[in-house]
Amino acid sequence: MSMARLVITAVKVEGRSKSEVARDYGISRYWVQQLVKRYESEGEAAFEPRSRRPHHSPRAVSLEVEDQIVRLRKELTKKGFDAGAETIVAHLVSAGLDLVPAVSTVWRILSRRGFVTAQPQKRPRSSWQRFCADQPNERWQADVTHWRLADGSEVEILNVIDDHSRLDLASHARRVTLGPHVVATFTEAFTRWGMPASVLTDNGAIFTARQRGQGRVALEVDLGLRGIRLHHSRPYHPQTCGKVERFHQTQKKWLAVQPAATTLPVLQRQLDRFAVYYNTIRPHRALDRRTPQQAYSTRPKAVPTGPVIGVHYRVRHDIIDNWGSVTLRHNSRLPHRPRHPPRRHARDPARRRPQHPRHPPPHR
Repeated sequence: MSMARLVITAVKVEGRSKSEVARDYGISRYWVQQLVKRYESEGEAAFEPRSRRPHHSPRAVSLEVEDQIVRLRKELTKKGFDAGAETIVAHLVSAGLDLVPAVSTVWRILSRRGFVTAQPQKRPRSSWQRFCADQPNERWQADVTHWRLADGSEVEILNVIDDHSRLDLASHARRVTLGPHVVATFTEAFTRWGMPASVLTDNGAIFTARQRGQGRVALEVDLGLRGIRLHHSRPYHPQTCGKVERFHQTQKKWLAVQPAATTLPVLQRQLDRFAVYYNTIRPHRALDRRTPQQAYSTRPKAVPTGPVIGVHYRVRHDIIDNWGSVTLRHNSRLPHRPRHPPRRHARDPARRRPQHPRHPPPHR
C-alpha cells in the first residue's frame, strides 16, 4: 500500500488529526494537508504517485534542434553513411551549432523518435577483449568479402586496412581473388603506404596453406622475403579480424545506396570514391572523431623487423607407371605427361600384338 493511501485513510476513514498522522508516519503536516486536499478534488487518483518531472526545464533541447538531429539521421542513412549519435554530434559541431547536445542526449532523442531498435541479445561491450596497434603500419588486416553486380553475378572484394588508424589501404574487386591477385594488391599498397611490420588475416586458402600441409602460398612467400610477419586468426573466430570485418559492414552499407554497378570497373570506381570519403572525410568513432588519414599521418610508422624467409621449394617423389606416365604439378594444375616406350616388336609381323578393331566387321 502506498504512503498516500495510508495517510488519506488515516485522516478520512479513521478520523485522526493531521498533526497526529504526520507525527506517526514521519512526514510534515503540510504534506498531509496536500494529500487530503488532492483526495477531495481528484478522488481515487490521489492514491497513485505523480511524476516528479519538473514543469519547466531551461536546459532542455529545443524542438528545432531535435528536428535537426532527426533530419541528419535521415540524410546520413539515405547516403549510406554512419548515422549514430556520435556521428550526428560531430556533424552538429561542424555545422556551428552553439549548444551541441551530449551524445547520450542525442541517443535518447533518437530512441524517443523511434530510430533506435533495442538489441538486448548482443554481448555487452565490457566483455570484449580489444587490441589495437600502437603505430601505423604495425599491423595490417586483410580479408575478402562478397558483393553482387547489377546482373546478380557475385564478385569478391579484397580489403586491406591499417590496424592502428583504420586507414583503407586497398580495396580491389575481382571475379575470383587468387593468390597472385593478393600479392599484386599488397605490392601496390607497399608502394603507396610503405611496408608493415606484420599482417593479420583469417585462414583462407589465398592467405595460408597450413591447413593443407607444409607448403606456403604466394602471400606467405612474398611477405617472408620482405621480413613481414604473417599472423592468422583462430579458425571460425572472425572476431580476431574484427576491424576489417567492421570495415566490410561500413563499405557495404555505402555501396547499397549507390547505383548498382554493372561491371567490375564501375564497382572499382565506386570503391575508390568510398575510400576517399572514408579516409579523409568520415570521422571515426574509435579515433576520437579523427579521420583515418589524420590518425595515420600524426605518428611515426613501424617497419618490418621479422626474419627474412627464403623461397620455399617442395620436393615431390613420383612413381613412373609401366607405360611411363609422369604427373607434374605446375601452377596448381596436374597435367599428365605420358612417355610411351618404343614398341619392341614393331618391325616383326610375327610377334606383333593382334589388332582388335573397334567395331567388328558385319556378318556375311
